[in-house]
Amino acid sequence: MKKMLLKTTFVALSAFFAVNSTAFASNPVEGKEYNIVRQAPSAQKEVLEFFSFYCPHCYDFELNYKIPSQIKANLPEGTKLVQYHVNFLGRQSENLTRAWAFAMAQGVEDKVKTALFEGAQKDAFKSMDDIKAVFVANGVSAEDFDNGINSFAVNGLVNKQVQAAEEFKVRGVPAFFVNEQYEINLSGFSDSTSTNDFIKRYVDAVTFLIKK
Repeated sequence: MKKMLLKTTFVALSAFFAVNSTAFASNPVEGKEYNIVRQAPSAQKEVLEFFSFYCPHCYDFELNYKIPSQIKANLPEGTKLVQYHVNFLGRQSENLTRAWAFAMAQGVEDKVKTALFEGAQKDAFKSMDDIKAVFVANGVSAEDFDNGINSFAVNGLVNKQVQAAEEFKVRGVPAFFVNEQYEINLSGFSDSTSTNDFIKRYVDAVTFLIKK
């Protein structure tokens, strides 16, 4: 249901971009641009994004709108953006979650992210071997991949991603949580006047909440 809601919201956003001409700057509002999911914030300030390489909206957020990179650029010193992959879009999702865990363990996320998105959007991955080929093509040796993909560290990061998605009851992506206390509400930006306005307001909402 939430995946359908997200799709409907993006359609609504497109319509608003076309017809809405009144824009004003204001702080994000609870119940509109964000919801409170916990009363107490996490000890460590951070932004947590749940995404899937199969999700077209995640693709747009990452590669077209560049929202994650803009959030990173606006975070206070000592604050980080963490990106977790989800399993619920089927196909090779579980293998991609493991591959993303391996990328995190090796610190090669930025080297493989675009190629993994593009491959998943084309439904090019039929097995872990296809995913492995992306890593090899982007500078990771086949030996390192084979030795690391089922390692203790990677197993731990796989479990961490899965458990976090369950803990936050993530049913649709992209989903952003700030300090484990606030969830960004996509539909709250449907009155944006343009794509650029939407992007700016979304990034501003995250940075406002991280400092709240």
